[in-house]
Amino acid sequence: MLKKICYPSWEQPLYITDKARIYTALREQGCYVLPCLHENNPGESFPGALYAVENLEEMDEEAFELAYRRLAGLPWEVLTTERCIVRETTVEDVDSFYRIYAEPSITKYMENLFTDRDEEIAYTKEYREKVYAFYGYGMWTVLEKESGGVIGRAGISWREGYELPELGFVFGVPWQGKGYAYEVCGAILAYARETLEMSKVQALVQPGNERSLRLCEKLGFAVTGETEVDGLRHLFLEKEL
Repeated sequence: MLKKICYPSWEQPLYITDKARIYTALREQGCYVLPCLHENNPGESFPGALYAVENLEEMDEEAFELAYRRLAGLPWEVLTTERCIVRETTVEDVDSFYRIYAEPSITKYMENLFTDRDEEIAYTKEYREKVYAFYGYGMWTVLEKESGGVIGRAGISWREGYELPELGFVFGVPWQGKGYAYEVCGAILAYARETLEMSKVQALVQPGNERSLRLCEKLGFAVTGETEVDGLRHLFLEKEL
């Protein structure tokens, strides 16, 4: 089986096959190709495949678009708000992150980026390949519609040792106090409820980080306890979606 799919916005087609030899030949030609796994090809091996299709008949246009963008290394646009676009992070965003994190107030209550830019780029590539590919969500990049520039990061992720998905966010100083964080985080929580079908999320905020605490409370979070992260005390907040 070999299926060829192409949309006008794509630079090249997306192929789907259940034969390893065809998959390998197309990969060697630089094509975007997905292996199809089903009960009639259990012995087929698809080396190097990061993604696979199991129920081809359930794939719709959005699913094909997402598969294409994953293979092409293109970011997926997650949602839009009145003033912002939230999309998957790319390595091109890294320099903007360094400018945002250069402000001391940003890293006072959160972990900094890698000192070595190449390490941060490598981390971003791995995050795209593993976190976005596995979960379909994570920490995303926030763009301002008007300027097209990166103004922060926000998203839903999982913290090791905790049972709830976590809302995370950071916005550059020039965009703080203008409602961007509330606008974007509110939309992300709605996305978590409606699209990701989550019922409850957590947030961790260090005591003294009043700006983040006020935002979480405005979003409907309530402090339910305390926890320790990397030796630092954090308030534990929860919100029903």
